[in-house]
Amino acid sequence: MSSSPLVLIVMGSDSDLPIMQEAADILTKFGVPFEMRISSAHRCPQRTAELASGAAARGIRIIIAGAGMAAHLAGVIAAETTLPVIGVPTPGGALNGVDALYSTVQMPGGIPVATMAIGKAGAKNAGIFAVQILALTDTLLARSLNEYRTEMAQEVERKDAAIQPA
Repeated sequence: MSSSPLVLIVMGSDSDLPIMQEAADILTKFGVPFEMRISSAHRCPQRTAELASGAAARGIRIIIAGAGMAAHLAGVIAAETTLPVIGVPTPGGALNGVDALYSTVQMPGGIPVATMAIGKAGAKNAGIFAVQILALTDTLLARSLNEYRTEMAQEVERKDAAIQPA
């Protein structure tokens, strides 16, 4: 695995960091190098466009974008690159993330964004999905993913055994 970042995690605001940290934690667990950035589709659109359009040239292979409310970040990034973009709607505002979900998932035909669930589960799954994409060409990463799944199943079995009568 390369030591230069393969995944770019972008969030619209530092308030999204506790959510997006879940994606970072997964990438760290699997040893996938990444970088995190804050860039707003609305407050600094030029900067966001440059970050997205230059990502591939810097070795980035996947972009995870998390934002709340109007949540156009993932779509703006997808419009500026052909790299896979994974959107994470973050909770907040009057609609607690439902507006972010709609903004992220309702992309026009031709500019796809893979959209995850709202919040921490979505960010965690975005990290796992990025690992799955990278594992298509990395057998060690694929093996680690299989081990991760096995560990999850074993954890469920342990928890089930713990609640059974003696």
